[in-house]
Amino acid sequence: MLVSLTGTWIQNIAQSWLVFQLTHSAFLLGFVGFLSTFPLLLFSLFGGVLADRINKRNILIVTQSAFMGLAFLLAALTQFKVVTPVQIMLIAFLNGVVMAFDAPARQAVVVELVGKAHLPNAIALNSAAFNSSRVIGPALAGILIAVIGMSGCFYINGISFLAVIMALLLIKVNGTETRSDKPLVKDLKEGIAFVTNHRLILVLISMVGMVSLFGLSYMILMPIFAHDILKVGVKGLGYLMSCAGIGALIGALTLARLGDFRYKGKFLVVSSLIYSVCLVMFSLSKIYVLSLAILVLLGATSVSAVALINTILQTRVPDNFRGRVMSIFMITFAGFMPFGNLIAGSLSQTIGVSLTVLISGIICTVFFAVIDIIYPDLREL
Repeated sequence: MLVSLTGTWIQNIAQSWLVFQLTHSAFLLGFVGFLSTFPLLLFSLFGGVLADRINKRNILIVTQSAFMGLAFLLAALTQFKVVTPVQIMLIAFLNGVVMAFDAPARQAVVVELVGKAHLPNAIALNSAAFNSSRVIGPALAGILIAVIGMSGCFYINGISFLAVIMALLLIKVNGTETRSDKPLVKDLKEGIAFVTNHRLILVLISMVGMVSLFGLSYMILMPIFAHDILKVGVKGLGYLMSCAGIGALIGALTLARLGDFRYKGKFLVVSSLIYSVCLVMFSLSKIYVLSLAILVLLGATSVSAVALINTILQTRVPDNFRGRVMSIFMITFAGFMPFGNLIAGSLSQTIGVSLTVLISGIICTVFFAVIDIIYPDLREL
């Protein structure tokens, strides 16, 4: 996963650069990003149903092969200089569709690989792999674009999927397939009903949705903070982004080290509240060094909160509902993010970035405090 995710980050950076070179449009740059995640909202629930019905390893072999094919297609179109913005948009949308079926199966297969006893460590290590690639991938992309060009970056991403496909072919999954004669839509409705009828799961899913809608949009506003608020330029922006990534990696590795510890709920509540307060502090900070320190804490607490929610969900959900529940988790986490970015971008245009992030931080703080009050059992998990 680390190899493949690094390749994906390399492609994302190169693709953004390619779109900007072809169009010089900030709107289209954002629109391509929107197209790559919007399909999660449309198709993730169906991906979750399939994950509960079909061998998850087989789903992942198909989805990872599809990712590889799309990367090679984009590479060839770019190499032969026939690529157009419309083609990039279509490929971005298709990647999003594949992700909608890949993500629920990938999240749900973890427990089948390691068992529930090691699930917290596995989820934390998976998060560590993601956040390591977030630091490594963009740095490599900047070098590789200059050395081998954008098509070369896309070819590298395509090749990187071989690491996951080979691993999938070698591993043995302990889970069993659940055959269902019920219509797909009925299974889908049962999954939604399961979430809405279980208060704990609904609370955890709502917390993920809040983080995604209001808690993570500060990242897209970082260039404005670097240029207008902190006045540190492009180099300073790189350090700001790196600090968030380093903090995320620290948070993930800390959870992996702790393993299956007691009072995960208390850790989750505290992490969520610290994260929200840090958002408020970051919005008010005019000191560069202080902002760097806050971003490390933001990265660590955000990853801790999301990974803990993932862990608690998977340990509380029956095996026959795991795929559908994780699909709803992915919808609220990745599917809501484009709308959070849209809200943040629109507000920033009107009231400025500092006030936008301040409002986001206050909303998150109030929400998590209310959750802690109305559902005190969360602290006892």
